[in-house]
Amino acid sequence: MLPIEFVDSHTAGEPTRVILSGGPNLGSGPLAERLERLATEHDAFRSAVINEPRGSDVLVGALLLEPPDPTCAAGVIFFNNVGYLGMCGHGTIGVMATLAHLGRLQAGQHCIETPVGSVQATLHANAEVSIENVVSYRYRRNLQVPVPGVGTVNGDIAWGGNWFFLVDGSPVELTPGNSDKLTEYAWAIRSALQQQKITGADAAEIDHIEISTPSRTADSRNFVLCPGKAYDRSPCGTGTSAKLACLAADGRLAPGQIWRQEGILGTAFTGSYRMQNGSTDTIVPSITGRAYITAHGHLLLEPEDPFRDGIRI
Repeated sequence: MLPIEFVDSHTAGEPTRVILSGGPNLGSGPLAERLERLATEHDAFRSAVINEPRGSDVLVGALLLEPPDPTCAAGVIFFNNVGYLGMCGHGTIGVMATLAHLGRLQAGQHCIETPVGSVQATLHANAEVSIENVVSYRYRRNLQVPVPGVGTVNGDIAWGGNWFFLVDGSPVELTPGNSDKLTEYAWAIRSALQQQKITGADAAEIDHIEISTPSRTADSRNFVLCPGKAYDRSPCGTGTSAKLACLAADGRLAPGQIWRQEGILGTAFTGSYRMQNGSTDTIVPSITGRAYITAHGHLLLEPEDPFRDGIRI
């Protein structure tokens, strides 16, 4: 029974569990191929470290790997309670904070390789982290979606490292006390997208729903429902990237202009972007936030444990 070494952190309230050792042998090659190998041959490992009784629905895992690109500080595969993520903004900030906690990197710019591309991450002297995310863009604008029990909902489809359906406006205030109602509303939207076969590019599933409203303390406040029906406690890094892509496409935010994105807990990420290829049709977003270390330990998977591979519901 080999122990699984981990470091836990939270970024603006959203937890990340970085797996340092004890994971399956995924071989070498591109991270996208290793993610596929993890998903098809070792998915029990994902469930064991993320799901109850060792984890929870809200926890996001980050498996550290040797990066195919030797100039990168680390390679990472992100996953949650139901599957895998191409990119994770808050998780990347958590990875950077973890590597700094372990003394593996110093303040400065570093490359982190993910299955959907490399991101540049800067560890600042004040422990904040800025991530230059993967290229982001809006795929469809002002799409009208009939949602059973709700009515017609208008929204944009955008890529920010994951696929999002972004809705402006909410039937209830975006507060933690309304999380159950917001989850029901966002899940109804996601179900409608699936039933009507509305997808991202190349028929990709839209597995994140982002609801935004005005804020008195930031440029906007959001509620993001993640694929496993848990809501993001942070403002969501990839969701903020998708939001920036929509703002840029609409001409509502200039390159380099700061956008302060608040999450449902009131914590915030600072975002901005630069154009790719001289156009706001595709952008390179930058997200800044802070992660805090909460635990460093080992997980044990006893062979006789009936929930060795996690509780899957």
